[in-house]
Amino acid sequence: MTDDDGDFYLGTTSGDVLKVNTSSKVVTACGPQKKKFSMGVTALLLPKTGGLIVGTGEGTVALCTGSDFQVKKRMRVEGAVASLTCRGWDDQFFIGTNKGQMHRSAYATFKEELVAACHTEAVNDIVFPEGHSDLFVTCSTNDIRVWYTPERLERLRITVPNVTCHAVEVTRDGMVIVSAWNDGKIRTFVPATGEPMYEINNAHNLGVTAIAATSDCKQIISGGGDGQVRIWNIGEKTQKLREVLKEHRGAVSCIKINKNDKEGVTASLDGTCVIWDLVRYVRKQMILDNTLFKCVCYHPGEYQIITSGTDRKIVYWEVLDGSAIREVQGSLSSSINGMDITSDGASFVTGGDDHLVKLWDYKEGTVTHVGVGHSGNITRLKICPANKSIVSVSADGAVLIWK
Repeated sequence: MTDDDGDFYLGTTSGDVLKVNTSSKVVTACGPQKKKFSMGVTALLLPKTGGLIVGTGEGTVALCTGSDFQVKKRMRVEGAVASLTCRGWDDQFFIGTNKGQMHRSAYATFKEELVAACHTEAVNDIVFPEGHSDLFVTCSTNDIRVWYTPERLERLRITVPNVTCHAVEVTRDGMVIVSAWNDGKIRTFVPATGEPMYEINNAHNLGVTAIAATSDCKQIISGGGDGQVRIWNIGEKTQKLREVLKEHRGAVSCIKINKNDKEGVTASLDGTCVIWDLVRYVRKQMILDNTLFKCVCYHPGEYQIITSGTDRKIVYWEVLDGSAIREVQGSLSSSINGMDITSDGASFVTGGDDHLVKLWDYKEGTVTHVGVGHSGNITRLKICPANKSIVSVSADGAVLIWK
């Protein structure tokens, strides 16, 4: 609407722009006359500099002038334009798209610059490379993204259409991104370029739901929707199945390996956590509880693990005999989906369906800080290797960084 409220503008799904007089309620202008905007007009902006900026369903942003709305300048962004807004009296405006991107452009140059991006689907996992707090990797439906923390910007996007990535891991040497997908494949990529390296087809029948890599980078441990845990030997040119562990009866939700690669723990939605001997490939301990386990963490001392899930409780367990030694209420109302612990073991962080990020004192078992910011269920969260920030991801596609 104009500043004097004399006229307002309308965009139509057929690609027209209409100018209507407020007093007479009569259409005083209509256009473009020849070539309509493809996929309809989705956003309009009336800048102080004159003309009309039009956003369309195909991603075109156009500057139109005159009574017939002739296009003088145009640019293209990824996805349909969802919103347009000006920056006060400045010479810039912002463009939002349905692909989770925000662009900035000057009226004079009319060239887009990406200033922010996020996932458009639920984010399923997040991981930091070993020893690097400036980079982290997230995964979602159709893609894996690498983010640069200081600038809060996406550095790399790896796209795999029509499939969902359930979990992601970066090998200890930082040379490989290992990912678990719902089509039953394990896919690996070069972190610097996103180029595919190798695939393990038919890794699990009901999709790969969890993934972990040993510290020597020679083995990958995967968990599937079928409840099986599979260990893969990774060579320079070959990937071979080493062992199949069959203790779980439900989908494997989380896998953690200790520092010397001789022991690991898997959590499952069947209400069990299994501590494995990764030398003899046998079960050492089985933990049973009346819950669907969503997450598990080793204490850095590796004499205890902590678990949580749909029963809203956080439980400390002895690794030696699998006995419960402490139980605290993790949430008053909802499932806890993600958990991580600091490198010194002094604190840990949790997040879940209550949309809250909670920082806990490990010894006391009490909440020291609560972060409010997510509008969707938190799916996973991680503490950076330097213990200076927390990154949490959620089902609404958000990625939040906490100090």
